[in-house]
Amino acid sequence: MQLVLLTAAGVGGATLFGVIIGFLFRKASHRFSDIILSFAAGVMLAAAVLGLIVPSLEYGGKQGIIVTVAGIFAGALCLSLADRLIPHLHRLQGDDGEKHTDSRASKVLLFVMAIAIHNLPEGIAAGVGFGSGDTGQAMLIAGGIALQNIPEGMVIVGPMLASGISPSKTLLYASLTGVVEVAGTLIGYFAVNLASAILPFALAFAGGTMLYVISDEMIPETHAHGSERGATYALLAGFCLMLVFDVLLG
Repeated sequence: MQLVLLTAAGVGGATLFGVIIGFLFRKASHRFSDIILSFAAGVMLAAAVLGLIVPSLEYGGKQGIIVTVAGIFAGALCLSLADRLIPHLHRLQGDDGEKHTDSRASKVLLFVMAIAIHNLPEGIAAGVGFGSGDTGQAMLIAGGIALQNIPEGMVIVGPMLASGISPSKTLLYASLTGVVEVAGTLIGYFAVNLASAILPFALAFAGGTMLYVISDEMIPETHAHGSERGATYALLAGFCLMLVFDVLLG
């Protein structure tokens, strides 16, 4: 349990670490942030497949493929519905960079809730990994999510400051999104431990949410500023790095 708590704090704290870096490098080029985010997307892709979806098939038994496919689509549909209700960061600002005319309170609420929507299932994915009892795979998943949280924390600083939010409140709200991820990790861990029968579906569900985030949020963002080739190779590098780690961890 102590390892789960430490990992939950690390996963959530990675967002705050990214925010701090974002403050320090506010004027960094889009190309730099795109490469970092693409690398994190590759890491998350490997973690989702190797740490969640493949184990879901293994734990599912004879009906494993049905349960796994159902879980993947359920996770993706869950986030798709959430995206329809509350738009994510890149949808809060037009392509031309023009600010919205909404009140400051509304903008703050949208930013915080949009980030939290994606951080909660990511935290659940980390918790489900520990609930499976495979510590090595769980650390692989948590590491991938934490690494993804760093560039996500970096890229949210600029839009929040541009929306008129003060630096101190930007830091506070970003920190709260990390707390949501800590809560998600604990929810995932205890849910699986209380009902081990749901483990195959829960693993696939968490994998589906991660795949949705990668395809719907991360890859489009990294291809929006003319960095497609570099972003593609960065994604492959992140994926292969986690593949190597998975082999070394056995």
